[in-house]
Amino acid sequence: MASIVERPKKDGSITYQVRWRDGGGRAGGIQTENFGELEAAEDFRDLVNAHKQHWPHGWVRGHGFVEEERIPGDQPLMDFGHRYVDRLTGVNERTREDYARDLRLHLSRLVHTTRSGLVVPATVCNVVADDVQDWVRMQKSGVPDPDRPGEWLRRKAGSKSIRNRHGLLFCIFQAAVEADPPLRPKNPCKGTDLPRIDDGPDEEMCFLEPAEYARVRAEIKDPDAADLTDWLVTSGTRWGEASALQVRDLRLNSDKPTVSIVRAWKKAPRSSTESFYLGAPKTKRGRRTLRLSPSQVEMLRRRTVGLQPEAFVFRTALGYVWQHANFYSRKWQPAVEAAVSKGLPKRPRLHDLRHTHVAWLIAARTPLPKIQSRLGHESISTTVDLYGHLLESLDDELSAVVDAMLVVPEQQGLRMVRGA
Repeated sequence: MASIVERPKKDGSITYQVRWRDGGGRAGGIQTENFGELEAAEDFRDLVNAHKQHWPHGWVRGHGFVEEERIPGDQPLMDFGHRYVDRLTGVNERTREDYARDLRLHLSRLVHTTRSGLVVPATVCNVVADDVQDWVRMQKSGVPDPDRPGEWLRRKAGSKSIRNRHGLLFCIFQAAVEADPPLRPKNPCKGTDLPRIDDGPDEEMCFLEPAEYARVRAEIKDPDAADLTDWLVTSGTRWGEASALQVRDLRLNSDKPTVSIVRAWKKAPRSSTESFYLGAPKTKRGRRTLRLSPSQVEMLRRRTVGLQPEAFVFRTALGYVWQHANFYSRKWQPAVEAAVSKGLPKRPRLHDLRHTHVAWLIAARTPLPKIQSRLGHESISTTVDLYGHLLESLDDELSAVVDAMLVVPEQQGLRMVRGA
């Protein structure tokens, strides 16, 4: 820790020297800075301690902090961010509204800490990487209410929410970098240490063994709901894709029967009288074609006999399109609770059927690139981040393969010399 040493001068006055080892370790070189007043020395000592025994960023030895350069064209970050969102193309109005809401509620919490330790509002030009990292850390940790123990001023955010907000912030700063003329030289969001997607209990995925799925499935008495549940776990499609499937998307009479995923239910703008509308899948790669198994073909044929091409494949007994909230509360959740009461050790969400589908594919040694294509992930990194840890189940088999590589058949006339 930094300390203060009094240094008397010949004229009887006293200067105050702040001393510390760079980095705090014994191997760190001794660093010093002198002050004429004790209060200034104490302030600087606290800054060194706050910077983990390093020189405070922007401090010039013997001169103090240098005034930050004011860049022409700088403006409040929120003003620039709202203009960026308003000018976006290729997004629906509900997405634009969600971005504006994130700006107002979450990105507005980003601030800039000056080199002197002063906290000021964020602008396009003054934000640095440390500010972004502090903002991410604040969301992950939450802000407790100092006056009410156990209460929060801002609750902890889930890992996925933090990553989504950071993605929007990244795009806003990138627009500033690519402006003509550029408003800043680089994007401060590059290199941010973000929480893993599967961090935190709210992001925990549940994988069902086939026997465990069968226990939940046995509790779903409605045959129409049971068909949709089987489709979700055997196809890996998202709810919005599965419930939007139409007869015209099926190719059941081919030698290689397939289904085309070309549409999904989307949330409508809040100003709309409708809650959902049909749109494109979540990503560009979301438009995909899946091969069908014989059991899937049999089920789909049974469900689509005599239906028009635009008819939905999965419907209620009365012929209506399934609504997620209705299906979850009346079919899925009661089935899970019944299975749990009979000894099921897990409490899966509806979306966990998609995760379960992937777990079964990995258990069957399906390569991750094929899984990426089947799920409609835009990037293989998304597939790896979400499901790569499941490959650990194959570690024993891979170890056996490695050992086998070291065995040279004796009939080849070679013998491995161990310890060579």
